[in-house]
Amino acid sequence: MTGIVYFDCFSGCAGDMLLGSLIDAGLDIEVVRTGLASLGFSGYSISASKVKRSSINGTRFEVSIDENIHHEHRSLSRILEHIQASHLSDRVKKQSSEVFHRLGTVEAAVHGVPLEDVHFHEIGAVDSIVDIVGTVIGLEALGIEEVYVSPLPAGNGSVNTEHGCLPVPAPATLKLLAEAGVPLRSGDEPGRPQAEVVTPTGAALVTVLGTFRQPAMNITGLGTGAGTRDFPGWPNILRAWLGTTPPPDEPREMVLLETNIDDMNPQVFGYVMDRLFAAGAADVWFTPIHMKKNRPAVMLNALAPASLENSLTDIILEETSTLGVRVRPVTRHTAAREVFEVDTQLGKIHVKIKRYRGRILGIVPEYDDCRRLAESQGLPLIEVRRIIEEAARRGLTGQGGA
Repeated sequence: MTGIVYFDCFSGCAGDMLLGSLIDAGLDIEVVRTGLASLGFSGYSISASKVKRSSINGTRFEVSIDENIHHEHRSLSRILEHIQASHLSDRVKKQSSEVFHRLGTVEAAVHGVPLEDVHFHEIGAVDSIVDIVGTVIGLEALGIEEVYVSPLPAGNGSVNTEHGCLPVPAPATLKLLAEAGVPLRSGDEPGRPQAEVVTPTGAALVTVLGTFRQPAMNITGLGTGAGTRDFPGWPNILRAWLGTTPPPDEPREMVLLETNIDDMNPQVFGYVMDRLFAAGAADVWFTPIHMKKNRPAVMLNALAPASLENSLTDIILEETSTLGVRVRPVTRHTAAREVFEVDTQLGKIHVKIKRYRGRILGIVPEYDDCRRLAESQGLPLIEVRRIIEEAARRGLTGQGGA
């Protein structure tokens, strides 16, 4: 089973609300504090406290800045250097860097400047660096492998920024949401306050890390993150539903990516397959087809969890000659697979056990082990497989498993 989280962004989405919800769900703030310390920034402290937002309890995550220390605006490259020089895990470094790179790209486009000239203001301040990196640290610490997000409220009104008064959603936020195709709820819901409810930091985190749908899941924990403001009659909160994917014998929602290619060196296909598997694809295969003008071609297919749709699409578009990728949701039913080492008269060997709804439906010896024993013992491969399967079934019967 896979650890997942569903962020229910009822009132909006901001970096401090995301991190607050994870702390409320059980994340140890000391884990966040230790990880952030390796970034090399100073002049700040973090804390978490229980608060109420319109009668609902939640955790408010706060970053306190030492006003006696000068905090300069930082370039994207400077922020990424701090992240890469830290003692954080490779996963946290990669995901944090992706969030900041997406922010930098959007800021450059919105303000019409080269990426290398972008200096982060609000989103590059220490508190936002803490929110972004701290959230990624928290996801890893809680064992979260897949992130899902609800539709976001559009918000309304205006907000004052370093660039002056801007409409809500702010231009950078709106571009982040538009590029990711984020589903938005109306800003005119009864009782909803006139305010910015989705910040650039929050938008960057969920569009880079998340998939916008509610997954099938077994809920194991809940957390509520509180926003900075307490609106009368409106709970300014974000909820994190922690859980796992359904057991293997229950259907799981996946995506199927496919594209037709008729103009690429065939040597490249093997490399693309390796990259897709390394990035988390559940299966990758090629099918020979004929395209227009009766050209021989290859259909590339990749099956993967929905959360990997964007990253696998990036690989296909970057590594192949195709101009587009088709994506459709599919449901996958799977049997549980277990690997055991069993003792046989030929020696120890690994076997795969297929279980479905509590029953053993198949026992398959590892081919490489069978081949090695067949060659070393001078026996037919089929005989080696029979001996191993019988030994494995006896062993499982003795354990009450068959």
